[in-house]
Amino acid sequence: MRSKSGFAPYLALIAAVFQVGLSQGAQRGQTWREPLDPFAYGLLLVGPLMIVLHRKFPISTAVVIFLATYVYVWGGYPYGGVFVSPIAMLFLLVLRRHRLVAWILAVVTIVVFIVYPWATTQPQRGLFHDLAVSSFVLLVMVAAELVRIARERRAQQQRAVEEETRRQASEERLTMAQELHDVLAHNISLIHVQASTALHLIDDNPEQARTALATIKTASKEVLGEMRSVLNVLREGAPRSPTAGLDRLDELIERSGLEVMCKRIGSRPLPPSVERAAYRIVQESLTNAARHAPGSAVSVRLEYGEREFVVRVTDTGATKPAVLSESGSGNGIPGMRERAAALGGTLVAGPSGAGFQVEARLPLPEETS
Repeated sequence: MRSKSGFAPYLALIAAVFQVGLSQGAQRGQTWREPLDPFAYGLLLVGPLMIVLHRKFPISTAVVIFLATYVYVWGGYPYGGVFVSPIAMLFLLVLRRHRLVAWILAVVTIVVFIVYPWATTQPQRGLFHDLAVSSFVLLVMVAAELVRIARERRAQQQRAVEEETRRQASEERLTMAQELHDVLAHNISLIHVQASTALHLIDDNPEQARTALATIKTASKEVLGEMRSVLNVLREGAPRSPTAGLDRLDELIERSGLEVMCKRIGSRPLPPSVERAAYRIVQESLTNAARHAPGSAVSVRLEYGEREFVVRVTDTGATKPAVLSESGSGNGIPGMRERAAALGGTLVAGPSGAGFQVEARLPLPEETS
């Protein structure tokens, strides 16, 4: 990619060609002015040279260009091409954040070109000449300011787009981290519960221990698949489609190792975010039931309303001693509440008779026909 400074030589070359060529043409039409001589050509080439050096010496090169222009005009040489470099310099000053210098030079130029005809008794002096000079210089400055504003607006829009892209990427990473946390928490808890059950029953009830070990095998395969899916997304940098939805609820219930009855009331399409949150809430509720209420019967109720989707998971309480010695991390219910709150919903969890109940209400958009 060409650097910004690489544009200066081309601009200087264009300015040199136009200044010399236009001045030679103006000389034929302005016979009352002094003919071009080596000194005049030297003054015409000062501007392009200063444009090349402008990025390194912005203020001094601008002053030199305008001084050379003033000397050229006061020398009586033909008007025309000599103004190309000053105009280019005003634009460069404004665009490179030297606006004050540009406006000062513009005002000084107006004064010089108004005083010049009166001081040298030139025939074109008068109110029309003064207004024409002032209007032209101010028009150049207004054009430069408009270009500056347009460039800054484009840069601001580009920054906004980049910031939005970074924000979306950050949210995507956070979502993937949360998904991975939920998958790991559920499956490892399930593996832990079933392993403890298998150890407890291996001598007295080997068939039930065999069932627990089969559940461990299935859960470990599931968690490995989920981790591989997330890691592949991280490697590829592609958008991640939700892997957890209510279409996989039966599979989740089958792997829970609990006696679960699932009932759906109504039916309607759900936004992917609501489906994912509902799935994870049911998943976490089943994990808590397996951990704290082994042997309980669990009911899962899904109500598809017009304005909200209700998820209710209720267990009947433990019917046999818990096989876990620890009570867990304690992050399950707060995590479910965060998921519901992120969608503008609510989640209530607490005792229900001898058991425990989790109820989440997630708002839904209006259905479109």
